Amino acid sequence: MKKNNNWILPVAFIIFIIFWKFNSDEEPVPNPKIEIYNSSIESIIDVSSEIEVVADSISLPEGPVWDNSSNSLLFVDVMGNKLYKWNEKNGASVYISPSGNTGYAPNVNYGLLGANGLAIDKDGNIIVCQHGDRRIASIKNAPSSNPNFLTVVDKFRGKTFNSPNDLALASDGSIYFTDPAFGFFNLETFQFENHELKEIDYNGVYVLKPDGKTEILSGHKAYLGDGSLDIDLPNGLALSPDETKLYVNKMGLLDGNPKIKIIDLERDGRSILDLDDQKRWNWVSDFFDGKELSEKYEGNFDGMAVHSSGNIFTSGPGGLLVISPEGDLMAKIDFGHLTNATFDDDESYLYVTGFVNNPKVYRIKLN
Repeated sequence: MKKNNNWILPVAFIIFIIFWKFNSDEEPVPNPKIEIYNSSIESIIDVSSEIEVVADSISLPEGPVWDNSSNSLLFVDVMGNKLYKWNEKNGASVYISPSGNTGYAPNVNYGLLGANGLAIDKDGNIIVCQHGDRRIASIKNAPSSNPNFLTVVDKFRGKTFNSPNDLALASDGSIYFTDPAFGFFNLETFQFENHELKEIDYNGVYVLKPDGKTEILSGHKAYLGDGSLDIDLPNGLALSPDETKLYVNKMGLLDGNPKIKIIDLERDGRSILDLDDQKRWNWVSDFFDGKELSEKYEGNFDGMAVHSSGNIFTSGPGGLLVISPEGDLMAKIDFGHLTNATFDDDESYLYVTGFVNNPKVYRIKLN
């Protein structure tokens, strides 16, 4: 009996197609703007991801925060005094204006006076650091050209803040924030100025507790009365996932020593607030020294975000730095000179804001 071998050719052809397809798939090309220093970070960073521009021509973008309720990114233009909203459907547009300088508090005309850091509280309201109004304020998460901001905090021991810059919300409702004097920064002379309106002569790191009391965690030696400078010019900050540590970017503009500092909020079951406020600097220590990087690359330790893994994603010399919870540099992504960073809700994307010489908002897909 003659065998039917007609099936051989089709099957061989299918095997050939599968083999060809498998071997012809191109390997993902690594993005040259992504530098990996520890391969373990590739569980988070896709080395082949491309950088996308989501907004352009923003004078000084800052304060990115993800709004889960509208699946959108909120960010500000510090120099333009506007708060923007971006999403994939509608792109970027002005959402709230003015955003940081509404006439609430006296200020100088030459400083950076718009809003800066943003957060969204458990009720969905936007919490805003306002340089010009010199306070932290709250506003309903809705578009407005005549916004009604409510003061959250504007004074420490009777003195008006300099210009609250960035903030981090804790699960118990506490608000950690920095208060450098960028509202008194002269853009023409590129100097901080001691104006008569300036009531606080140091750059503090504070926490507003749920009971309404504001505590200082770090300040200039003029306040501490000690020979040490703990964080002379604080900027961005973020909490560790377990909220026992607070990371604070020390810009280094005043002393040439940029660093990430770490404040232990708890030690051996004790809270830093159990200490006398002039002894709290003992719980402030160096976490990452950025001096060597700053001598090689452009960029400042400005804003930051902490990934659920505990890795710190911070603006810094060379773009975006990724630093492990142990203080090791894991990766660098060259977005250009940056101001801040945040993640979307499920950490699928990292969003970053550029500096005045890089006036864009970017994102990159993560693993």
